[in-house]
Amino acid sequence: MTEAETTHLDLVRVAPSENVARYYGIALQPTLFGEIAVVRCWGRIGTRGRTMAVTYSDAEQAADALADLECRKRRRGYVTATE
Repeated sequence: MTEAETTHLDLVRVAPSENVARYYGIALQPTLFGEIAVVRCWGRIGTRGRTMAVTYSDAEQAADALADLECRKRRRGYVTATE
C-alpha cells in the first residue's frame, strides 16, 4: 500500500419495522510512521457517531482485520451502502 492509497467500505443496516438505521464505515489508511491503521466509524444514520482506529505494522494483518470486520457486520445484516 502506498502512502496515497486508502481502502474504504461503507455498510448500512436499515429496518424500519425494528427502528434500526445504522451505518458502519471501515477504512485502511497509512499512518505517518509507516504502519497501516484500520479506522472504523459507526452510529445511527444522521448522527456523527463514533470512531476508532487500530494500527498494524503489516498491511496483510490490516487487510485481514478489515475482512474479518466486514464478515462480522454482514452476518448482522449490514449491506453495502449502494445496494
